[in-house]
Amino acid sequence: MLNLFTCLVLPLTLLLSFSSCSNQSELGSRENPIKLYFTPSVDAETIASNSQEFIKFLEAETGYYFQSGIPTSYIAVVEAFGSGRADIAAMNSFGYLMANNRYGAIAKLRVIRHGVDYYQGQIVAHVDSGIKTVADLEGKRFAFADPSSTSGYMFPLKILKEQNVTLSNETFAMKHDSVITMIYQKQVDAGATYYSAPDSAGVIRDARARVKTQFPDVEDKIKIIAITEPIANDPFVFRKDLPEEVAQKFIAALRKFLATEAGAKIFQDIYSVDGVVDATDADYNPLRETLQTIGIDAAKFL
Repeated sequence: MLNLFTCLVLPLTLLLSFSSCSNQSELGSRENPIKLYFTPSVDAETIASNSQEFIKFLEAETGYYFQSGIPTSYIAVVEAFGSGRADIAAMNSFGYLMANNRYGAIAKLRVIRHGVDYYQGQIVAHVDSGIKTVADLEGKRFAFADPSSTSGYMFPLKILKEQNVTLSNETFAMKHDSVITMIYQKQVDAGATYYSAPDSAGVIRDARARVKTQFPDVEDKIKIIAITEPIANDPFVFRKDLPEEVAQKFIAALRKFLATEAGAKIFQDIYSVDGVVDATDADYNPLRETLQTIGIDAAKFL
């Protein structure tokens, strides 16, 4: 992210280099700015080019100085809370569980996308695969997205385990659109990706939409077999001992910024975010329960 003092995205090493002297200064001062991290959702250049006005707005509204960065992964954001060098971060849900479990970071907001504060995963299959139900996946070739993906791995895997389905072959395509491509090209029979309901005109917004330009008939070739339970949207996370006054000033400024036309557009471009709602740690209990069901220890990702 960009702020008043830089025109370049700060690399993670710079964010981790604040001296002990600066940390003794009052938080929010020029010498000890509030450290704001954004887990990358799109390329860093896109985030950077859309972020200058947000940082300026934050500083004008709160009276604090901010320093922001875009690390290369959500793991780096988690560890920044552990080292005491992250004050606030926009994170993915799985990363939040790690930051909370290990370092006590707390979710106070979660984002709204497409008018809802949750998202879902889906299991999809090629129409020629003969798969009509989850049970039909027995012995089939299957592609998940990423091992850390809640919608493209964890919640769909929970469905498979609950129905005692054993796959013949599993692979990680690493990207949701790659899962769709593999199914379309019949490299696998089925797979798991994120799901978003179609818009009011019936236009699809799930992972199949990402390859529709390349494969215009993707809706005819790949069908939805199952949709997961709701998953709480990405949270804004706060260091456990961050002064409440600082947290509340940030929250008020963020809400005010999102209410402006320019602010709404910027967050759409960065995170496809429509707004924010209050969040509590309990909102992420279904994810914790899912991890327990499928036997994943979040700490092992660190």
